[in-house]
Amino acid sequence: MSDLEQPDAAATDAPGPAGRRRVAVLIAIAMAVLTFDIISKAIVVATLSDRPPVRLLGGLLTVRVSRNPGAAFSIGTSMTVVFTAIAVSVVVFILRTSRRIRSLAWAITLGLLLGGATGNLTDRLLRYPGPLRGYVVDWIQVPHWPVFNLADSSIVCGGVLAVLLAASGARIDGSRPDRRPARSARPGDRDAGASGPAARDDRDDDGGSA
Repeated sequence: MSDLEQPDAAATDAPGPAGRRRVAVLIAIAMAVLTFDIISKAIVVATLSDRPPVRLLGGLLTVRVSRNPGAAFSIGTSMTVVFTAIAVSVVVFILRTSRRIRSLAWAITLGLLLGGATGNLTDRLLRYPGPLRGYVVDWIQVPHWPVFNLADSSIVCGGVLAVLLAASGARIDGSRPDRRPARSARPGDRDAGASGPAARDDRDDDGGSA
């Protein structure tokens, strides 16, 4: 094949109309999660920073302000910079992967993960005590569970969906693996084939020549 006949790698990776629609869904979901996360944190910080926690639904839900220097559920409070670097890596990976996306389910899943990661990353970059070391604002508390926020919820939901999609065999490009077992030739197949119309014709010819 000449150089002129070889496909352009960039053109091969470029998403078609279906791929662009899936990317649009991914970005829309990520932006919605990020917007609601930022607005909810701003409202909670502005109204509850100097107030005791607010108990709702008979104590089933408590709204409070908690600043978390660690990962989700206050894990690794002394590794803020490390978690910031991980969040940046996740965002970059999702954006690069989005070029190959053709599956609506995966678009929703990656949109949830991207929105959640970006929401908490925004706190890491902009909040006290400084860039890359900022504390994440958590404000939702339910019984027997650490305080979390909407970004955390989005990450958890996206993670669960990713596991389910991977377990079902759904791929980012919209295809599924062919799980049908390959048909193997059996010893009797050749004999069975010999009993077809051609074999009968041969027997007829032999009988006619007698």
